Parts: sequence; C-alpha cells; structure tokens
Amino acid sequence: MSSAENTTPGGTSTKGAILLIDDEQPLLEVFTAALRGMFDVTTANSVREAEFILHKKQFKVVIADHLMPGGNGMSFLVRAREEYPHMQRILVTGYMKPEMLLRSVNEAALFRYLLKPVSLVELIKVASDAAKLHDQQVT
Repeated sequence: MSSAENTTPGGTSTKGAILLIDDEQPLLEVFTAALRGMFDVTTANSVREAEFILHKKQFKVVIADHLMPGGNGMSFLVRAREEYPHMQRILVTGYMKPEMLLRSVNEAALFRYLLKPVSLVELIKVASDAAKLHDQQVT
C-alpha cells in the first residue's frame, strides 16, 4: 500500500482521496504518478487489500481493474456500492463483452468504465469528473 498526500497545517488533506486497485504493480505506479497531483492516492494490489483499506479511510473515487487473481474488480465495486453509495466507481477492463458491460454498469452503478490501454489524459479527466460528482452528492 502506498499513499501520496498533501496536508494543511492542521493535518487535513487538501486533496480528494482516490483508491486504485490493480494486481499489476507497474500499472498502479503509472496511474499513481498521473493522479497524485490532484488526489491523495492510495493503492491496493488485490480486492482483499482494497476491502481492508476501505474500512480504514474514506474515498471519493475508486478505480478497480476488472480481472485480478483472487478477486473480481466488478464484484468488488458492486459490494462497494452497497456500503459506500456516494463513492464513485470506475472499472478498468480489457476483456468485457458489451452485454456484460451494460449489466455490470447497472449493477455497480459505475460512474464510467475505461478500456485498456487507458489514456492517462482520459484517466485524469474521468477521475476528476467522478470526484466532482461525489462532492455534489455529498454537499
């Protein structure tokens, strides 16, 4: 698990928190580098680790890979929707059929899905838009 955070003198974060979940460490590092300027980024290498982290910290946005050993990102996002309804959910996938994707978007109430290979420009825009929607729903 890694974290990049800016804090105010009082110790509170000045950035929205985002959770990235992927079993591919190089991809996590690239996504973290792209997003850390705008977000307090926390990473997890598995669904199990992500579930543990979610119980310790609140996030505006979670971005999860679809297929990982030991857990499915979509199933994780469906469960996250139930427990954290305002947290925006984004799925990263390279393997989904259109009808399966539609069902998954509805079940997890995804903010968006991103197809691999993910453009970093698109990743940043989608994550920013998701964080803005989170803020609108919470305030």
